[in-house]
Amino acid sequence: MSDPITLSFLGGAGCVTGSKHLLTIGSRRVMVDAGMFQGEKRWRELNWAEFAVPAGSLDAIVLTHAHMDHCGYLPALVAQGFSGPVWCTAETVALAEIVLMDAGHLQEREAQYAAEGGYSKHHPPLPLYTVADVERTIPLLRAAPYDTDLDLGDGLTLRFTRAGHILGSASVTLRHGDTSVLVSGDLGRHDHPLLESRETPPGAGYVLIESTYGDREHPETAGAPHELLAGVIRRTITRGGTVLIPAFAVDRTPVVLKALAQLRRENRIPDVPIFVNSPMAVAALAVYRAAGRSGELRPDLHLDDFMELPNLREVADAEQSKRLNRPEQPCIIVSSSGMATGGRVLHHLEHLLPHKRNAVVFTGYQGVGTRGRALLEGATELKFRGRFVPVHAEIVQDAEFSVHADGSDLIDWLAALDPKPRTVFCVHGEQQTSERFATRIQRELGLTAVVPHYREVVALDPLDGLPSLAPVPAPTRPEPASGGEVAQPGTAAATTAGTSAATAQHGPAERSLPAATPGDRLPPRAPAPSREDHDDRDDPVRLILTTALGQVPFLPTEKQAAVTMALQHAFTTSRADRAALLEAVNEALYAAAAAVETPGGQSIVALLAQVPKALR
Repeated sequence: MSDPITLSFLGGAGCVTGSKHLLTIGSRRVMVDAGMFQGEKRWRELNWAEFAVPAGSLDAIVLTHAHMDHCGYLPALVAQGFSGPVWCTAETVALAEIVLMDAGHLQEREAQYAAEGGYSKHHPPLPLYTVADVERTIPLLRAAPYDTDLDLGDGLTLRFTRAGHILGSASVTLRHGDTSVLVSGDLGRHDHPLLESRETPPGAGYVLIESTYGDREHPETAGAPHELLAGVIRRTITRGGTVLIPAFAVDRTPVVLKALAQLRRENRIPDVPIFVNSPMAVAALAVYRAAGRSGELRPDLHLDDFMELPNLREVADAEQSKRLNRPEQPCIIVSSSGMATGGRVLHHLEHLLPHKRNAVVFTGYQGVGTRGRALLEGATELKFRGRFVPVHAEIVQDAEFSVHADGSDLIDWLAALDPKPRTVFCVHGEQQTSERFATRIQRELGLTAVVPHYREVVALDPLDGLPSLAPVPAPTRPEPASGGEVAQPGTAAATTAGTSAATAQHGPAERSLPAATPGDRLPPRAPAPSREDHDDRDDPVRLILTTALGQVPFLPTEKQAAVTMALQHAFTTSRADRAALLEAVNEALYAAAAAVETPGGQSIVALLAQVPKALR
């Protein structure tokens, strides 16, 4: 008798947050996504509740992409005892490391601020998880390719299909015998401004489809693209104000920069400073640049067109960030988070909202219970750090930025599946939105569609007509650097490289000698390799060093020069002289280890720990 198979909805059911879908096969447990609950208090409090099953009983976790509502709960599970592999695409590995490390720091900092400000009802206020928990999480991330059936053992296979929502996003198919589950993850629109288009996965017996915009259609652009944004910028700059654009650090920030660059080229907005005030966004831009070299972005996209705007500046340190609350001249600030739930955007809102000369432009979905949703619904005051702030700034939403599939996009994706599913579960949507979308699926496609409840459990049955598979063995866990070839600083951060260099397998590295410093344009573009350098472009060591240089802005100012010099020395050391290269990498590693308490130091140490393995 075969093992019973069930599916439990532990998040993303009746809400657009906290996605967690647990597949149980006999005694084996594999969960798709480990999202943090955000937005309404009733959902946020679930982050602190006892998890539905012991974290240590989870055999593996599969991630659809690197947004917090899909991966942000991972360190909490690790803190509770989870130690299995976390499967995702290589780009999700790179982005998740950035996102989670940033989240760990924010958790610790917010707990500290709450304790100092006395505005928490908890004594003492504690973070949901710490940077140390994140450092134990990152080595669990394992990269897997798209469009490949991976054998996870005991008859279970995993397949990723490009979802086109953010870089690395994927739909996930899990199959055990003739029982299969397809989780859409967040799906992109037919035509993403940055990414290759989404693809159609194989059909499955049961499909979980996101429904964020399931009951609506994105408006067609009337006239010039992003004219609403251009008009807000022109008005605000004329009255001497600041335009604040809350944007998700991963994906939305480069999309916003692309639009701003187009508006400048067409002279539709004035030439004013544009500040990217999100260390996480700056780091993510470096991942996008690497993805451009490996063919993950649209072939007609030229990153330099918007990453090298003359007035584009990145803000690396907290003091510079605070100075932007009282800028010397009218400007544009792009800062995370996109729903104003955390990050540097909060102190900008606190200082800019009370003044009529300023404007806030939202660029994506705003979840129920978030500050962004409250502002769009006409809030006249908002609470920051225990105190209310009046809202007098102009508040606008530019719907053209959304990279979520709308109702018709979702229907098209579902209609293309072969074979057709036995049941469709509408998840990751507000309750009424999901219900309306389920009704549309039934009406237009004739499929059984339901909206599951939080913690509901359903039994799964086999489906006839599934094709036979020839799965390949899943990649093994990368071995840590050995032999003492690169000195380890003796911190947990040294083991977090894990998969930071996973993107190294995806494409050539460019030479990148100039280092970024606070206030410089971002991220620095490396000169194209000369003909005689052609053989070096596929060198993963150069890509590791290039990526490490991109992390320099996240070091303390006093550490940046020493680390930059050491990295540049390693970069220019001959690949043929292995001993000299390792010695140069050692110097850079020790320089970065002096700042290992910072996100930049941790990332650089983690990256450099992979060099010996890359040299094998």
